[in-house]
Amino acid sequence: MLILQAERDALLKPLQAVTGIVERRHTLPILSNVLLENQNGQTNFLASDLEIQINTAGPHSDAENFRITTNAKKLQDILRSLPDGAPVSLDWAQNRLTLKSGKGRYNLQTLPAEDFPLMSVDEAVSAAFSLPQEAFKEMLSQVQYGMAVQDIRYYLNGLLMQTEGDQLRLVATDGHRLAYAAVSVDAELPKTEVILPRKTVLELFKLLNHPGEPITIELLNNQVRFRHNNTVIVSKVVDGKFPDYNRVIPLDNDKIFLVSRIQLLSSLERAAILADEKIRGARLHIQPGLLSVTCSNGEQEEAREELEIAYQGEALEVAFNISYLMDVLRNTHADELQLAFGDAMRSTLFTIPDNPNFKYIVMPMRI
Repeated sequence: MLILQAERDALLKPLQAVTGIVERRHTLPILSNVLLENQNGQTNFLASDLEIQINTAGPHSDAENFRITTNAKKLQDILRSLPDGAPVSLDWAQNRLTLKSGKGRYNLQTLPAEDFPLMSVDEAVSAAFSLPQEAFKEMLSQVQYGMAVQDIRYYLNGLLMQTEGDQLRLVATDGHRLAYAAVSVDAELPKTEVILPRKTVLELFKLLNHPGEPITIELLNNQVRFRHNNTVIVSKVVDGKFPDYNRVIPLDNDKIFLVSRIQLLSSLERAAILADEKIRGARLHIQPGLLSVTCSNGEQEEAREELEIAYQGEALEVAFNISYLMDVLRNTHADELQLAFGDAMRSTLFTIPDNPNFKYIVMPMRI
């Protein structure tokens, strides 16, 4: 049975939108598959890993309603290898999906769609709001790098999403640094907070590619649903208590100055070439009119960079993981950042001038 005819990109784009969450090897083999479902001419592509589920609209089909599953990565790799604009047809018969394009013919195995484990979605919405994709993606950019990776404190491996009044806040921390971003939304929201899994955050960031269009966010019972364009993402939330981020924001750091984000990033990237590969330490020395960055390693090599700054306070030397400094500079897009230091043992606060909606706190280290 002929089930779909379309150009290569009309199939590849919706497939790519869902396959980011598909694991090549899974304890349930069917979760390595994508579900193709046609109802009344509308084809949908769906993938799941039992924690997150993505569903997006594909091309129109004139076939009778159908539901099949086939290996997501193999189908994606075949479509990727075809020329742009190549016509593609999909036939389904005897548990085989046959893809034809030009003189190529590819037979893929299918598994019964009724065995595909769809996530159960609780439709009780406790809060719902919309904002431009561009604004939400910028927030994700400003904080996602702060998430922990495989930390035993599992709640740190995700991202705190908090609503209150007309505010949406995102917070990430790995225990050594913390990133905070906020935005006003056109809604009056209850005070709620959920922790989004790391995988959900990374997939969302990849999929938000239509800046002028909105994304709608709905908080459900132990789930969050994101709707944008023709795509719906449903994610479980992390069961845990996120630490009180307000307690770690330093309020009385008095050694304050502005610095060009690009100039500081360039200096750190050059100095990092000679940083010790294990500890990644960098010494920052602040003195009137000058900020210097020094990195060294066990081979007695050293890099030193200097930047002129408008600062006339006390001198201070403090050490950081240089990667933590470069992360914030790469993922914020302001021309200048304000740095507020306390002493060599106190966390440093990065902010954007005249913008209370972004904060980055990084702890010093001993080197």
